[in-house]
Amino acid sequence: MSSVEEFRIEFRAWLRAHLTGEFAGLRGRGGPGREHEAFAERLAWEQHLADAGWTCVGWPKEYGGRGASLEQQVALHEEYALADAPARVNHIGEQLLGPTLIAFGTPEQRDRFLPPIVAVRELWCQGYSEPDAGSDLANVRTRAVRDGEEWLVTGQKIWTSLAHESDWCFVVARTEPGSSRHHGLSYLLVPLKQPGVEIRPITQLTGTSEFNEVFFDGARTAAGHVVGEPSDGWKIAMATLGFERGVSTLGQQVGFRRELEALIELARRNGAARDPLIRDRLARAWTGLEIIRFNALRMLEGVASGAPGAEASIGKIFWATWHRELGELAMDVCGTEGMLAVDGPYELTDWQRLFLFSRADTIYAGSNEIQRNIIAERVLGLPKEARP
Repeated sequence: MSSVEEFRIEFRAWLRAHLTGEFAGLRGRGGPGREHEAFAERLAWEQHLADAGWTCVGWPKEYGGRGASLEQQVALHEEYALADAPARVNHIGEQLLGPTLIAFGTPEQRDRFLPPIVAVRELWCQGYSEPDAGSDLANVRTRAVRDGEEWLVTGQKIWTSLAHESDWCFVVARTEPGSSRHHGLSYLLVPLKQPGVEIRPITQLTGTSEFNEVFFDGARTAAGHVVGEPSDGWKIAMATLGFERGVSTLGQQVGFRRELEALIELARRNGAARDPLIRDRLARAWTGLEIIRFNALRMLEGVASGAPGAEASIGKIFWATWHRELGELAMDVCGTEGMLAVDGPYELTDWQRLFLFSRADTIYAGSNEIQRNIIAERVLGLPKEARP
């Protein structure tokens, strides 16, 4: 038996034994547009995973991981999906910041920040987007100035996922006066529970508040909490995005597969599957999900060699468009019932929430238009778009 299969069987058996009792009711809970569901209970579940050594499995052993191979990580995410286990709450720390610190952090930063991520004792969010700098990350206006042994951060971030549940934020800020675009940026680790930080949840179309505005007004962080050298922020931020579109997409597919399987079951139950057009679209959705998986595996090869290149943009366009279309398909499978709220004033079904939330998929984490520019310029070698 291969090490991958042994790893798969071990994790499957653990899930079967532990996703019971107090955790049994968490099956299928959480995920995009549903992060409000049983958050405290899902946090406790993930800490239970950590106690058993099932978090950060792809990290090197010296940093608290298992040193799992890419194939083993794929197996873990597949088994997690098959078990209908709840959506993870430590995704940003485990799969974005952690690998960034392993690659670029100082020994002191790794010693301070990696163990609480492994143990799920500190949660992280990503401070990139701003009101005038969404997909155009180089247009950052948040500033940080050195004040003795600290940085003082002033500015605003927006669309910050789970900031209201997080302890820390990795912030891209402009630290070089007079700099512009991708020059003069730094990558800072900033505590959120301090004076000078205000977090305002944003109510979405779904009626929930997964995203937030974060205001920094002279918020402080230690001088040693800059990753890389000051003004290396663009390079570090791009590396983090590479990790976001690499291994982390496997966790994302946990929810995608669960949604598709539930939608197929609904179509069979309510008779929508008898419509040949619906049946064809369901088959195409299944095929598309397999393509998403293969795109992720291709990107993982890039992660193994450092960080994925522009091909990550292909994967982002594909999964975002696929998931948005899945939301549209869900409404057609539901039929007229999809137009009715289940309760007043705005209680949505899971399918309605999927449809509404997935409209944003082609915008956040780099809009489809930005991804097409990256592919055109960096892969196809076409002339760059004129910029002011």
